[in-house]
Amino acid sequence: MKTNIKFLLIAVLLPFFMACEDHQNNNDLNNYELDIATVQNPYNETSFFFRLDNKKLMWVDESNFSGYAPKDGQRIVANYTLLADKRATHLYDYDVRLNDVYEVLTKGIFNVSKATQDSIGNDSISIDDMWIGSDYLNVQFSYPGYNKTHFINLVNDTSKVFTDGKIHLYFRHNSNVDSPVYLRSGIVSFNIKSLQTGASGTLLNLVIHVNIPNQAAEKTYDVPYDFSLTALAPKRVFPTLIQQKFY
Repeated sequence: MKTNIKFLLIAVLLPFFMACEDHQNNNDLNNYELDIATVQNPYNETSFFFRLDNKKLMWVDESNFSGYAPKDGQRIVANYTLLADKRATHLYDYDVRLNDVYEVLTKGIFNVSKATQDSIGNDSISIDDMWIGSDYLNVQFSYPGYNKTHFINLVNDTSKVFTDGKIHLYFRHNSNVDSPVYLRSGIVSFNIKSLQTGASGTLLNLVIHVNIPNQAAEKTYDVPYDFSLTALAPKRVFPTLIQQKFY
């Protein structure tokens, strides 16, 4: 059930303060974009593509992380600067410099069973934002914690039956009995493309159940998933992300 993931220490809302290349100038420091994207890197190289949720394809031509080689399919929040327009090539859109990066926990849908029901957890968690982009359900979340690894999953529980024609999934959190000392925050992306299998149309109505703090009943989020769209989500403003381990 665990997915190994490497988190890089960044604060994505603050101006990045990485060591700059010699050719950078003061204007470069204020000329950057911040987007969520999916890595395309089948050979685990340090130069790679990432695709934004609006389908634009970016080539990492320069990077502040000389040895960084993310795995193929990894979701990231990328702080990048456009270097060259490559749309005329019809191969990809832009060369970019990668200024900073946050690796987003990237998972699929977990099919829960009686044996795994307890270990999956159902501790409360706050939802700061939830949206779909590029066949991923993206969730920004926060909770009080301290120094333990937390487990985050999107669960399909076939033991529960609904007759509303919608797809009901459960955003589950296992706090690992962590102490509620600091407010922690993070982002997770769940690949939901498997839900397209057997669909009668291109629009799926998702209902996400979440155990919200200080509520007796679960809160539900209605999230339409139209997989016929080519650009699904507007740009998001990402919070400061505290370095924390999630699985």
